[in-house]
Amino acid sequence: MNEGADTPRASRAGRLLVALPLLFFLGLAGVFLYQLASGHDASEVPSVLIGKSAPKTVLPPLPGLTQADGAPVPGLDLAAAGDGRPVLVNVFASWCAPCREEHPLLMQLAKDRRVRLVGINYKDKQPENARGFLTDLGNPYAAVGYDPAGQSTIDWGVYGVPETFLVGTDGTILWKQTGPFTPQAIESGLIPALDKALKQAN
Repeated sequence: MNEGADTPRASRAGRLLVALPLLFFLGLAGVFLYQLASGHDASEVPSVLIGKSAPKTVLPPLPGLTQADGAPVPGLDLAAAGDGRPVLVNVFASWCAPCREEHPLLMQLAKDRRVRLVGINYKDKQPENARGFLTDLGNPYAAVGYDPAGQSTIDWGVYGVPETFLVGTDGTILWKQTGPFTPQAIESGLIPALDKALKQAN
């Protein structure tokens, strides 16, 4: 009697286990379709750090990197007092193909005097590789921190390059771009976030 009662129950449990992967797949597909239909940029991934204080990252300069006048490009010191402007922190590497794709846009952003653009050079074991990258493509950064081991970016929650963070004048992370910048990401994401940051600072 008990064996007969357990058989339908076991059969239902077996069917449920078989259906779980399908349900999981359908759930992921639903999220993906929602993103497409909503027009959200998939590269704008929410970060748990948004609204929190940015890590007080201090890194040495990229060895041998100089400005046009021959002066060395300083390292990164986010623990020091800023100059009153929001800071755009871009994590890049010479071996990163998407970093090369977004670089012309960074060169344009560097001309925007409302924001200070700085870089974290991520896991370039040989500094000459990073130096060559910036020599060939141009250096948009006011400061470059050299992090060959990638330790500093753990606090930023970086899991790939490029990633970019907008930090307000009060040291709060206001916005994040995961993956390379595109004109659309700048127009619909960064610029509104920067405008909002500047209004809050005044």
